[in-house]
Amino acid sequence: MIVVTGATGNVGRPLVQALAGAGAKVTAVSRTAAELPPGVPHLTADLADPASLRAALTGADALFLLIAGSGLELDPEALLGAAKAAGVGRVVLQSSQVVGTRPGVPSHAGLHAFEQAVQRSGLDWTVLRPGGFASNALLWAEPVRAHRTVAAPFGDVGLPVVDPADIAEVAAAVLLGDGHAGRTYELTGPASVSPREQAAAIGAALGEPVRFLAQSAAEARAQLLRFMPEPVVDGTLDILGRPTAAEQRVGPDVERVLGRAARPFADWAQRHAAAFR
Repeated sequence: MIVVTGATGNVGRPLVQALAGAGAKVTAVSRTAAELPPGVPHLTADLADPASLRAALTGADALFLLIAGSGLELDPEALLGAAKAAGVGRVVLQSSQVVGTRPGVPSHAGLHAFEQAVQRSGLDWTVLRPGGFASNALLWAEPVRAHRTVAAPFGDVGLPVVDPADIAEVAAAVLLGDGHAGRTYELTGPASVSPREQAAAIGAALGEPVRFLAQSAAEARAQLLRFMPEPVVDGTLDILGRPTAAEQRVGPDVERVLGRAARPFADWAQRHAAAFR
């Protein structure tokens, strides 16, 4: 039996669907109730309270551990201890590319601590390090619906953003397959795509032009501070405006695990066109 935390999010939901579709026994866990595929039990729990996971973990063989936000408020040792006490033998951690490309940055200290805890847990472990998510473009959904515009900074700086559906498929393959223990997979899209190119791809999916508006870094910072902590905002803008060579590189691990190329941003835009319409 496989326990999936963060089961209602951009990765967790398609992961639950993929595991259930493969015939695996799955328990979906999230902080709030949600509608999931028929036959998939759902439990509410909070990672900040490891004891709340006890019912979900009882009888589980594997755990997909998704940390929302910075993770600084969580106790990695307590969470993994609860998993071991329940008899879990395998853990797959969704971390972030930034843990590898920018070690020591405060915004990702929590995920770094989780990686270290997983690696010394005594469990079979695999770490997934996705880059930027294609689904971050949903932040533009309202202005695209209202005005057919996208405003973003660093309009011509490209990054190989990854489709959350690919992350979910990789996670499912790792949870269901062998040969992944002790590995760290860096997950990216198949090509760099700039904000200007993302706007064009959304327009193509809608069949209508979407105009790109250049935004200053200061304007973007003020907008992001409305819903993100300051260290995360500053770290995000630094990556978007001054990515390292490693952050711009297309990684091979999606194709290595799945046996196919990663999905391009245009594919994600087509599948989510209704959100922008």
